[in-house]
Amino acid sequence: MKCLIIAAGQGTRLRSIAASKPLAQVAGRPLIEHVVTAAAGGGATGFVVVTGYEPEPLESFLGELSGRAGLPIEIVRNEDWARPNGISVLAAAPRLGSEFILLMSDHLFDPEILRDMIAADRGDAALTLGADHGVDNPLLDLDDATKIELGEDGRIRRIGKTLERYDAIDTGIFIATAELLEALRSSLAAGGAGSLSEGVQALAESGRAFTRDIGGRWWLDVDDEAAFAKAAAALG
Repeated sequence: MKCLIIAAGQGTRLRSIAASKPLAQVAGRPLIEHVVTAAAGGGATGFVVVTGYEPEPLESFLGELSGRAGLPIEIVRNEDWARPNGISVLAAAPRLGSEFILLMSDHLFDPEILRDMIAADRGDAALTLGADHGVDNPLLDLDDATKIELGEDGRIRRIGKTLERYDAIDTGIFIATAELLEALRSSLAAGGAGSLSEGVQALAESGRAFTRDIGGRWWLDVDDEAAFAKAAAALG
């Protein structure tokens, strides 16, 4: 299964550590290398990485990583990188199949999470999102986390950062179908900003967006210096 990794943003909250967030060194390896390695360990067989902000150093590294690791890595450059992350997903659409893995370049995770998601029966789901039900997880920054309110059978009822009632946290680990791309296009056409969460919410409203409990396995959103220190401690 092909894996799309979004790596287009500016990453201002890690600027003191690295000029390019995906290239920030965690335990001796760039952040994005940890993500690629975990994805390959979880079952990804090829990669599409969307770049944007100051793309050249990252693209150069990805070329080197592809050769060294023996993994096919395609590059898509998003010139509208300052817009919400759904725009980066759509930029990669021509390179994706009917079903694909979707990851963030700053979310580290146990490969077993992805392996379990790929092996699971997804039925008629248009999208399956890895969900952390441990909302008291000390690694989480709840002020910044994307939250999930669950409906029946693990369906997503609502998703967003400002939900007052929620049952789980979005890990940024998805298995998506082309229906997500259509939902993003429809959201934009209706005046949406182009965020991934808007597309997921649209699928949720049609009962087609599901979650998969990650079962307490380790993951971490490395979005600021505090999270970076946690990642270094865990992987060092």
